[in-house]
Amino acid sequence: MQSMPPGEPELVHICSVEEWALAGEEGEHRPTSLAETGFIHLSEPYQVHLPANRLYRGRCDLVVLSVALNLLDSPVRWEPGVPSDPESMLFPHLYGPLPIAAVTSVANFRPGSDGFFEPLAPKHFLSYQRGS
Repeated sequence: MQSMPPGEPELVHICSVEEWALAGEEGEHRPTSLAETGFIHLSEPYQVHLPANRLYRGRCDLVVLSVALNLLDSPVRWEPGVPSDPESMLFPHLYGPLPIAAVTSVANFRPGSDGFFEPLAPKHFLSYQRGS
């Protein structure tokens, strides 16, 4: 497993199990958002439930990837989650593919019985670690 030094920023990304398997074969993750908008949606761990509930409510085929910011090759920019509202919460956007080498851990990401996702607890990523 590649580990981040203490204090290194950690970001997260949600994708389907199928998308993650394809990324493993190709060496990088290229979701449709990269072609459509030019970037990949990332989140800080404390905010990932917000886009999850907006985009993936009720889905049970998801994983959440822990991403080491210092292992990314492409730039990351923090931009408004609502582009028309510059005062909205800022989310990190990765302007290039997500190399699987930058993914330090992966965990299943399931909603509650009501279909809603909860905020992530610290160190949520224990079910998979690269190299283990």
